[in-house]
Amino acid sequence: MKGNAVATEEKARAGTEQRAPYLRIEHVTKMFGAFTALREVSLEVYEGEFICFLGPSGCGKTTLLRCIAGLDIQTSGRIIQAGEDISTLPPSARDFGIVFQSYALFPNLTVFKNLAYGLENRRMKKAAIQERVAELLDLVGLSEQGDKYPSQLSGGQQQRVALTRALATWPGLLLLDEPLSALDAKVRVHLRHEVRRLQRQLGIPTIMVTHDQEEALTMADRIVVMDQGEIVQVGTAIEIYREPATSFVADFVGTMNFMPAVVLGPQRVRLGGIELSCAERMHGLDKGMAVTVCIRPEDLTVCDAGHEAHNAASARVDDIEFLGAFYRVTLIVDGLSERPVTADFPPNIVRDRDIREGADLTLVFPDDRICVFSDR
Repeated sequence: MKGNAVATEEKARAGTEQRAPYLRIEHVTKMFGAFTALREVSLEVYEGEFICFLGPSGCGKTTLLRCIAGLDIQTSGRIIQAGEDISTLPPSARDFGIVFQSYALFPNLTVFKNLAYGLENRRMKKAAIQERVAELLDLVGLSEQGDKYPSQLSGGQQQRVALTRALATWPGLLLLDEPLSALDAKVRVHLRHEVRRLQRQLGIPTIMVTHDQEEALTMADRIVVMDQGEIVQVGTAIEIYREPATSFVADFVGTMNFMPAVVLGPQRVRLGGIELSCAERMHGLDKGMAVTVCIRPEDLTVCDAGHEAHNAASARVDDIEFLGAFYRVTLIVDGLSERPVTADFPPNIVRDRDIREGADLTLVFPDDRICVFSDR
């Protein structure tokens, strides 16, 4: 809902509106022939922030990063960094470090030489270069690897070298283009904590492109969700997850149940034969309008036998799947025309209430966890 989007954007700005932004993107549009890759994109990034551009392939997130870096020049709009209009400057004249998915290390140079490369181009003295490279290697735990070549390092070590090379020349802005996607799952989880720790330690404003929602949720101060060349929501991880501004955000981030419904009043909807009340006021949604009701699987609860509950419906367990930390339960809910509903229950709930395939239970839809979106 539009009201949700405005409220979430206001929350995202809280605490930053008193500061001048370090990077300001103003109405940026990027065309490739007749194709619009970015459409009127505006965003502010503040000192010390870690921002994630999140979205599916083709949403425009990498194009926006490349416009910031000057690798692609926007068709219209402005980009202002530290008070300077950099909209038409070449990459070499912009103050940033960049890390790519492919590492882009020089294979014929040692780790030390890779890190020293940018410093040598700045004609720093040899002693100063030695000191800076030693400092960087120590920062990322690679002090003993300076004499090795990239091919002699693991993927995680290579990416740490790429990251420190981007930081070697003290850039004002760090740009990360899906830097962890080429690594295996365990290394990726470890390295994202390392990257976040390093960013916090240095306080450098950072923008990372990712299609991995878990990566964005765990790393970002604010997440910028993009779709079809536009920003659809900006907010903290909790805001994006708990208060999605659109059905696209609700579907893209996390798992969500989507159910067609009709508005009955200011805070009531009907799903098939079930009536539910919602904490959300549903501004702009009139009685009789078709809407989509959403609720996350982990927000559904079970009512104890013999107890009455608000927003409850009878359900039967159709399937149950053990996923380690929780059970994913598929339910057929009375009055929903055989439309299955997914619930995630902790093991103790499944055990204590004897939830198994074919079991009957009373499913509760907490009114403060229900999202409602217009179908228009």
